[in-house]
Amino acid sequence: MTKSTVPHEVSEIARRLAEAGFEAYLVGGCVRDMLLEREPKDWDIATNATPDEVLKVFPESVYENAFGTVGVKTAAALGLNDEDAAHLDEKLRVIEVTTYRIEGKYTDRRHPDEVTFARTIEEDLSRRDFTVNAMAMSMAGAIVDPYGGRKDLDRRVIRTVGDPEARLREDALRLMRAVRFAAELDASLEAATKRAVADCARELDLIAKERVRDELSKMLMTPRAAQAVIMLEELGLLRYVLPELREGIGVGQNLHHIYTVFEHNVRALDYAAREGYSLEVRMAALLHDVGKPRSKAGEGATSTFYNHEYIGAKMAARALDRLRYPREFVEAVAHLVRNHMFYYNVDEVSAHGVRRFLARVGPETVPDILKVREADRIGSGVKKAVPYKLRHLLFMIEKVKNDPVSPKMLKVNGDDVMKLLGLPEGRRVGWIIVALLEEVLEDPARNTRDHLEARMRALNEMSDDELEKLAARARETKDEFAEEAEAEIKKKFHVQ
Repeated sequence: MTKSTVPHEVSEIARRLAEAGFEAYLVGGCVRDMLLEREPKDWDIATNATPDEVLKVFPESVYENAFGTVGVKTAAALGLNDEDAAHLDEKLRVIEVTTYRIEGKYTDRRHPDEVTFARTIEEDLSRRDFTVNAMAMSMAGAIVDPYGGRKDLDRRVIRTVGDPEARLREDALRLMRAVRFAAELDASLEAATKRAVADCARELDLIAKERVRDELSKMLMTPRAAQAVIMLEELGLLRYVLPELREGIGVGQNLHHIYTVFEHNVRALDYAAREGYSLEVRMAALLHDVGKPRSKAGEGATSTFYNHEYIGAKMAARALDRLRYPREFVEAVAHLVRNHMFYYNVDEVSAHGVRRFLARVGPETVPDILKVREADRIGSGVKKAVPYKLRHLLFMIEKVKNDPVSPKMLKVNGDDVMKLLGLPEGRRVGWIIVALLEEVLEDPARNTRDHLEARMRALNEMSDDELEKLAARARETKDEFAEEAEAEIKKKFHVQ
């Protein structure tokens, strides 16, 4: 490890502290990442200077906590002009400088009851969670490693600093962090640490759901996300994170699947993670068949799971709501789960059917739906993620991509309806728009202002009851994807 590895902005802040007579060490994750020759996600400095002394060296800083951490604004600290400051890497705009400290008990399982400033870097490292995070590095490149973190890093072992159970009970989120670091570092848990995680699993229920959510997201964004989920289950943690997922353990499927529901979901996640897909796609891959156990009918090769995608979408939404994911994220994942089961066969679905499919799922979500479908296929044990049928669907989507498939693509809008027909804003306007879109989905050539205005006048002759029923029929019309899927299922099970 060399000094040149450290960004100039970080080393310059450390140099200024040293110039003022204080120690300065890089600590935590950035040291671990540099030893692994990875780019650190952030940079943290520990010092024997008190917060007030740090503020004297860097007056334009932020100190709004009780834990001795000062946020040094890099641009101001280094006297950068506006142009140079604008080019700063986001993670280098504020560098956290924390006074050496030791901590008291964690009564609330999150924050120490009291913080006492320490004199040495060794004392500071003694409070940290895992040995791989309890290393410091001087600006000259010397490593301070009192707990054997470097050796554990080389062996890919996650081990607590000090007594495992005591360290984990201080902040039960460390139960999740242990699994996350194991996934990130392709490591295993040291035996005593592993036993302590399992013994303390129920403590996770005391942790704020937002904190659990954040660790779960980080876990799923690692290449070994599937292994992390398996480890959560093995250690008794999954029941406090995604209990819905556990319903699939030991639940067999039909002749199209060689894995249980749980195994299949995890394998789908594994594919999505290896492909580097987004968090939304990875979560949807993990939860895409979560509704199967509740929808299962029969046993063995002919068992069925009718409507499991709709049941699963509701289950996924409830689970993610419970974990306090943002509403937009919850809706996106539920939408992917609900729509992953589309059926498509070459020469059986027309351009009209593809337009209706796009109208139902939204053109912007099609790429992600196809990714979940790929994960579903690979998770079932097949070798090809994108067979000819899906490639043909992509061709058809490209063919109709400029056709109108949503109300905003019509040549008229709600304001036009109100103005032409003299209607107030309300449900009647919405019904007319739905009816117009249905006609245009049938034949895009109808999407002209003259045609749509003529149809608006004709539709306005209908009563509210008639118009509402017409709009309802349009919304409920099965697209060809669904019709063909149902026909295929009936054929498979010899029913009419």
